[in-house]
Amino acid sequence: MRHLIALIIIASSIAANAAQKRPNIVFIFSDDHAVQAISALGSKINQTPHIDRLAKEGAIYRNSFCANSICGPSRACILTGKHSHINGFRRNGDFFDGSQGTFPKMVQNAGYQTALVGKWHLRSNPTGFNYWEILPGQGNYYNPDFIQMDKKRKRYEGYCTDVITDLALNWLKNDRSTDKPFILMCQHKAPHRNWSPHPRHFDLFKGKPVSEPDSLFDSYADRTKLLKENEMSISEHMFWGHDMKFRGENQHPEVFGSLPNREYQRMTDEQKKTWDEWYEPRNQLFLKDLKSGKLSEKEIIQWKYQRYITDYLKSVQAVDDGVGRILDYLDKAGLAENTIVIYSSDQGFYLGEHGWYDKRWMYEESLKMPFLIRWPGVIMPGSDSPALIQNIDYAPTFLELAGAPIPSDIQGRSLVPLFRNGGAKTSDWRDAIYYAYYENAAVHNVPVHDGVRTETHKLMWFPRTREWQMHDLGKDPSEMKSVHNDPAYAPTFAALQKRYRDLRNHYGVNSATIPATRGNQKGWRERNSQLTKNSRKGPFDIVFVGDSITQGWEGRGKEVWEKYYGDKRALNLGIGGDRTEHVIWRLTKDKQLSRRAKIAVVMIGTNNTGHFDQDPEEVAAGVEDILGLIKKNVPKTKILLLGIFPRGQSPQDLKRLNNVMINQKIRRFADGERVHYMDLSNEFLEPDGTIDKKIMPDYLHLSEAGYERWARAIQPKLEELGL
Repeated sequence: MRHLIALIIIASSIAANAAQKRPNIVFIFSDDHAVQAISALGSKINQTPHIDRLAKEGAIYRNSFCANSICGPSRACILTGKHSHINGFRRNGDFFDGSQGTFPKMVQNAGYQTALVGKWHLRSNPTGFNYWEILPGQGNYYNPDFIQMDKKRKRYEGYCTDVITDLALNWLKNDRSTDKPFILMCQHKAPHRNWSPHPRHFDLFKGKPVSEPDSLFDSYADRTKLLKENEMSISEHMFWGHDMKFRGENQHPEVFGSLPNREYQRMTDEQKKTWDEWYEPRNQLFLKDLKSGKLSEKEIIQWKYQRYITDYLKSVQAVDDGVGRILDYLDKAGLAENTIVIYSSDQGFYLGEHGWYDKRWMYEESLKMPFLIRWPGVIMPGSDSPALIQNIDYAPTFLELAGAPIPSDIQGRSLVPLFRNGGAKTSDWRDAIYYAYYENAAVHNVPVHDGVRTETHKLMWFPRTREWQMHDLGKDPSEMKSVHNDPAYAPTFAALQKRYRDLRNHYGVNSATIPATRGNQKGWRERNSQLTKNSRKGPFDIVFVGDSITQGWEGRGKEVWEKYYGDKRALNLGIGGDRTEHVIWRLTKDKQLSRRAKIAVVMIGTNNTGHFDQDPEEVAAGVEDILGLIKKNVPKTKILLLGIFPRGQSPQDLKRLNNVMINQKIRRFADGERVHYMDLSNEFLEPDGTIDKKIMPDYLHLSEAGYERWARAIQPKLEELGL
């Protein structure tokens, strides 16, 4: 018995020593901090001495990228180690499913204690943390509120960046267990818009204008016309109070948008007094010159840039101060030697490049995110790595550092082999990263796009205009000209397209299953809104779900509809041009089929073929997801799934053949109970397989006679299903 007890004591001692040897991790994470605003990464406009310490005492990763350049999605990628289409948080406003696998929960299981303070921005509450205290939404710079673990809110008087640092230090000093390794995530709001500095930094650039980027007055020539449609330009899209810090009513709506400075409204009287003493004299001097007509259009833009960039950089300076305070504490507490410190940001930011602020576009300034790391005894001081890394790599990295298993479904790769290899690429390291941005018709009007980035080139695909963009990063680092149509680049273009397809396949990207809006199109937006209203008038006897062929019941098929369904409670949910992903959006985001219905008739997918010749397997997966949503939203509704109607004049039409293959796959979704399948192709084809224009005038859409054939063909089945 004594022998057994001794063995247990020895084993416990070994386990305790092993746990102590596992490194602590302090992850300092800011919001919208551009790499070109970090002096260690080559900034020519500011100095960040404390962040630079990490570079001097550790390593810089210059080719560090985000997977989706927007606040919430970047954070979800970090927590899960998965791209946005897999973790489910594709755009701000989505709801993060905290029940899914995340690295904080996994390292907890491995014996780590976990803490999070600051910006969260995922709508759901954090899971997997022993302690958390988070900002609601974006949070505020002045006198911020914090959501507590009991869901109550607590207001702290002071400056948000300082408060977050205080909370992080308090946990390190007073609240953590000293017998366990820890991960602390200190996540700042700054330097997110609206860039409200602390008074100690008001005079940081006094009398010293910040140099302008060469592309501040970019004409957007030689690239997609979509660039000109942006709503994030310094020249056109900055607000009177919110951005430019003017008080009162907007005196110049021809120059500034109208939005007040909410931060000013939160300030105490003393804070307002300090603020006004600095900003008001400068504001009045500019407004005097503006009113007098002394300023040219270019000079006005230059003034806007100076106000923006100096406020932004002053906000950065407070973050750098906070980094210094944490590093100093780790040194004084004797924790530095066994603590990994990482500095990063959720994405990069445009500091006037291309005339922009904000992020989203796959251009370098917002695609890149800082990554500086110090790991004493492992990472050689002053290391500079060229390896392509991405924020989906953070989760597996933390797991390996904690001695926790890395689940096979994590898409990122642990960076630990790079850390131990002096930052040099291992022989099997990636040669390209994949990027995807999913917001559409959202703030700033940046379109959905995705692409790949190698060490030397970048390829982007814009579905809205169905065009490629390619940049030679060696010859054109500012990305001022697309060379996708240059014959000299044809081999490189073809190779990048293959790499794009391969990486999409590798990461399981299928646009047919990813909810997408067409809200940028006025006609779609208006019809979608009307259908959403119509769908709330249920219950229904029959609902038709689809694209323009379904919408056509209100056009050429109107009289046929009245004949067959006029006496029924019938709903048409067809929108011309929709693909499977748009129907998925309408069923999830807009809840267009959430009221009780006896039967749903579903026919969708021909635009997946017509627009992109999309692989039948992918389109079938989109149809399957639609069926799943209907089953979930209206559990008692029976579904009549129709094969995609034939298209093209002849049986050899390639797009028709694609639809034939889709139909062969989706017919298997019928179960004879909830889902029933019919292929009506023969109703529209001549004996030789051709299509008569009397039935389909354009070999795709139906005539009135075509709708008669459709209604007549499905009527017996509808009656069988209870109509």
